Order: sequence, then C-alpha cells, then structure tokens
Amino acid sequence: MEGGSDAYVQRKVSATGRNFLLEASFYSNGCFLSISEGEHKLGAISVALSSSSNTSVVKVIPSRNDPLFANTVAEKVASMINGICAVSFHATTQLRLEDMKAIMGEVMNIVEERKDKDGR
Repeated sequence: MEGGSDAYVQRKVSATGRNFLLEASFYSNGCFLSISEGEHKLGAISVALSSSSNTSVVKVIPSRNDPLFANTVAEKVASMINGICAVSFHATTQLRLEDMKAIMGEVMNIVEERKDKDGR
C-alpha cells in the first residue's frame, strides 16, 4: 500500500442513532484506524501484526466498554493487508451489535477500496 493523497480516508457511520467517525491512514506496511463516537478522541488502542501464516494482536490500552472490538478490527484488517494495523477506538457507551456491524462493514469497505486501488 503506497502513500499518497489517497492514503487518508475519512467516513461517518451511523447505526442505532449513534454517530461514529472513521479515519484511516495507510502506509506501505500497514495502516492506522481511528474510530470515535461524537468528537475526535483517542481511546482503547490495539495493534495487530499479520504474516503469511498467523496474526498476533495486543491491547496497548484496554477498553472499558468493548474489550474485544478494537482487537477484532485490528486483527481482521492486519490479516487483510498482510501487515500492521493499529486501531484507536473511543465510544461513550457499550456498542450494540448493529453498531458493531455497521462500523466493521465500513472499515471493510475502506480496506477493500484501498486494496483495489493498489491492485492487491
């Protein structure tokens, strides 16, 4: 994944009346994703590294509300791009399943679009 003017993507996601801002910065060896509800805030941070045979994930800062969501996003994206994925996730309250699906779906769209641009 090469850098460039399209190396940064910003999208808004709304599911159950909650508004989330997704920001993605892409690099040649991975990406950084920020998912925040309402205003721009850093939150729980998880980092995943994927190689050809497995993916490892670590919580840098755990989440109070959704302890597995940032890990899940980081692990899935790292395996899709075969690189490093760092995720910052901030939500005011625990996510509902519909919120998780909407956010994960939009993250997958962003990553797939980026992979298509890079011809991977």
